[in-house]
Amino acid sequence: MRTLCVIPARLASSRLPHKPLQPIANQPLIRVVAQRALDLGCFDHVVVAADDKRICDAVQGIDVEPVLTRQHRSGTDRVAEVAALARFAAVEIVVNLQGDEPFVAESAVAGSIDRVRAGCGVGTAAGPWAGEDIEDPHTVKVFVDSHGNAAGFSRRATPPEGLADCAVLHHVGIYAYRPAALARWAATGPVAAEIAADLEQLRPLSYGERIGVAAIAEPPAMGINTAEDLRRAELIMSVSC
Repeated sequence: MRTLCVIPARLASSRLPHKPLQPIANQPLIRVVAQRALDLGCFDHVVVAADDKRICDAVQGIDVEPVLTRQHRSGTDRVAEVAALARFAAVEIVVNLQGDEPFVAESAVAGSIDRVRAGCGVGTAAGPWAGEDIEDPHTVKVFVDSHGNAAGFSRRATPPEGLADCAVLHHVGIYAYRPAALARWAATGPVAAEIAADLEQLRPLSYGERIGVAAIAEPPAMGINTAEDLRRAELIMSVSC
């Protein structure tokens, strides 16, 4: 199945200004993430979808396509703009790899894609908790039902009413979509729950989209949200080299 990876990136960030251009191991963060997508080897095409030419310039020289998009409220809307381009009409699965996930696990990517191949409109991934503060609002929780589907997402660890029997897992910042499911997500306006929690994945749940969750064995890799995360990522990369 032809698979397109889109990495959405925007210059503005309330917690870490100009986040995509912040350096890790002397490279801009967005370039590190794009190279990670290439190294995974599971995509037919990789696009960096950005709201600023400086982000596009940061990935020049590697085998990804930079696309300057319109302004969007969410990363998924930015991904949808790229996926709707005529040259990607033959794509069967679109993957949204968030631009602040330089260490995303191959199992999370493959698992998300497998959930779509198994029939879900949207696939994502989640893992166990390991040392993180489960109450930290920066870590998103997904409540997974007995069928392996997302029943809810929250920044709080306490399950919403009616979801007490669900497993509470640490959500990974990746999505795979059928193109029609992605287009439907983008065409539907933001819903109240999404705006209140600042969690765009609550939108498709509100109209009954099935989001399959691939449960990975290892705790999710760290994402980059703060200057401290950058310092930790720098240490990880220096050790791995």
